[in-house]
Amino acid sequence: MSGNGNQTRGGRNGQDRRSRLNRQSSGNRQNRKKKADPTKFRPYMRGKLAFFCGLCLIAAGVLVWRLVNITATSEEKYKQIVLSQQAYDSTTLPYKRGSILDANGTILAYSEKVYNVILDTKAMLADEDAYTPTLEALEVCFEDVDISAVKEYVSAYPSSQYRIVCKSVSYDEMQAYYDYVDQVYETGEAAAEAKGESYGGTHITGIWFEEQYERKYPYSTLASEVLGFTGSDNNGMFGLEEYYNDILNGTAGREYGYLNEDSEVNVTTIPASDGYSIVTTIDANIQTIVEKWIDYYNEELRDNYREGAGAENIGVIVMDVNDGSVLAMASNTGYDCNDPYDLSEYFTEAEWTALQEDSDAFYTESNQIWRNFCISDTYEPGSVAKPFTVAMALETGTITGNETYQCNGYLEVGGWTISCHNTSGHGTVTVSQAIEESCNVAMMYISQAMGSDSFAEFQNRFGFGLKSNIDLAGEARTASLIYTADTLGSSELATSSFGQGFQVSMIQMAASFCSLVNGGYLYEPRVVSQIVSSNGTVVENISAKLVKRTISESTSEKIVEYCNNVVTEGTGTRAAVAGYLIGGKTGTSETLPRGNGDYVISFCGYAPADDPQVLVYVVIDRPNVEDQGNSTKYACWLSKDIMTDILPYLGIFMTEELTEEEEAELAERSEAVIQGYLEKRALEDTEEDIQESADNSDLLDETGADNDATTTTIGSTVADIVESETTETGEAGTEETESGETTEE
Repeated sequence: MSGNGNQTRGGRNGQDRRSRLNRQSSGNRQNRKKKADPTKFRPYMRGKLAFFCGLCLIAAGVLVWRLVNITATSEEKYKQIVLSQQAYDSTTLPYKRGSILDANGTILAYSEKVYNVILDTKAMLADEDAYTPTLEALEVCFEDVDISAVKEYVSAYPSSQYRIVCKSVSYDEMQAYYDYVDQVYETGEAAAEAKGESYGGTHITGIWFEEQYERKYPYSTLASEVLGFTGSDNNGMFGLEEYYNDILNGTAGREYGYLNEDSEVNVTTIPASDGYSIVTTIDANIQTIVEKWIDYYNEELRDNYREGAGAENIGVIVMDVNDGSVLAMASNTGYDCNDPYDLSEYFTEAEWTALQEDSDAFYTESNQIWRNFCISDTYEPGSVAKPFTVAMALETGTITGNETYQCNGYLEVGGWTISCHNTSGHGTVTVSQAIEESCNVAMMYISQAMGSDSFAEFQNRFGFGLKSNIDLAGEARTASLIYTADTLGSSELATSSFGQGFQVSMIQMAASFCSLVNGGYLYEPRVVSQIVSSNGTVVENISAKLVKRTISESTSEKIVEYCNNVVTEGTGTRAAVAGYLIGGKTGTSETLPRGNGDYVISFCGYAPADDPQVLVYVVIDRPNVEDQGNSTKYACWLSKDIMTDILPYLGIFMTEELTEEEEAELAERSEAVIQGYLEKRALEDTEEDIQESADNSDLLDETGADNDATTTTIGSTVADIVESETTETGEAGTEETESGETTEE
């Protein structure tokens, strides 16, 4: 029973365990079903997902719109930003400075393409076999290379990629280098083949050429004061080179090369724009004649009375009377425009050595030579001003030209006794004779009758005290060098009437004198007539500019008549040209300070006498002679020699019969005439060479100071003049020093 009972309990217990297990198993299955339910999206989760996807789509649309907008409106901007972040290289492409031509097309200045030899030390040393053959190539091909200096540089700067080892080599020299490299290669290759070996190349590396332009002046010193020169920065200094610098200069180009993200080289080139050329009014043949005769007189009078040149300054201007064009302009202090810093010819060896060691002193002295005496220096004009005084009086109606004046050798004015150059007196003189014989007293009478206001007004009308505005750098300002109506007292008026007490420049006087003899038309003097592009197209014609009317036609005719008489029977007979009738006026003035015996002598002449076409103005500052005050003959002779050569050249024919003496004189000059012809031929031949060089340069293009004028304030007071003359003559007065002329004539 008990056993059955136990079995019964055991069976019941087993049933209970199975029942619990079944319930657990059922519960587990139910639990597994509950954990799988979250894999299904509930409604609110599906809404969130849709909202998020919508935002993404909107953002993507905005992004696409922005990219399209950037591409359309700001592409270039972002390209530049990208380029700036990439590896790139930039090379400057030089422009060609414009040429300067004379009136006939002769090239006076041009730019020639040359090459700097560059050594890339880093590239050379990258090839362990390149050092010796590369330096040997430099030494063999370029004679100006200092190979010792190159070796020192390579040793000191092994990572350098840019070193100029030779400047301004020609195209032929560059080509000779490439020929040398080819020859080395061919020789090496042949030697290797003979040995049955492979050739490893020349190992000449790290050498390349940098293009630039160099300024050339084919005639060296010709018209140097007019042309000026250029500095190392290609900017002009003095003369036309400075005045027209912006016109002559062009715009440099640029070549950009950069590596993009694919390591591809992209190159952008902005070509250089060449400068414009200028055509001048200068005639190289007339300029040559003028400089020849200046040099002749400068050497003729050298060491004559004192040691040194024939004069402190000799200036000559040749001008077209009827439009102000400058045909020639020169002085005795020319220089080589190709090497303007070599001025050793003007100094002793000791002086030049000292200047080389003192840069301030060097530039002070150099500026005195580089400056253009004809426009930058001022002086008292002397008797050349007398025709102006008479013209003023005629124009204002103060005189008619029929008056006479009594000259006793002096005149009392404002408490001063002011003498005539002929202290013995000219006696009774007419207006014409007053100019012919250069009478100071007659001029003082005329100016007194005219008055200070009218005199000052007409000085301004003739341009005295004003810049002429010639198109050259460095023109003097003379506003402080003449009297105004308020400062022109009776004594100042008296001395100004015969050209003392105020100062002018040569260009002022030449332009104003032209107006005296051309009918009364004052033209602005000019040196350039055209501006042309590099392909020859005329960019601008610079026509003659009429500034004002100074006097009437009738007054001009009388002045011409009076000045003609100066050469035929007055103080200027030495200026007469065989076969021609010319007119003009002599002048002499004492320099400051007074009493030193230093004078400026001059002659302003024109031809032909009956129809003035060309003017020649000569000024000699302190000639190297003992009696400077009586030496106007040198200015007359210089004018005569120049006119004798240029009048036939200009097509102005002789109108007068030659005397036997004149024929003999012209025969003696025949050698000079022949020489002038040969010089002209030389100019033409050289021009052909220059043009060929310029053409070659163009072909290669396709294939491959202080400059301020020094002036002084008025210092020539009546007291200065009177004091100096009292010392010389024993009388209180001013002597215009034409006395020697009267005596000699």
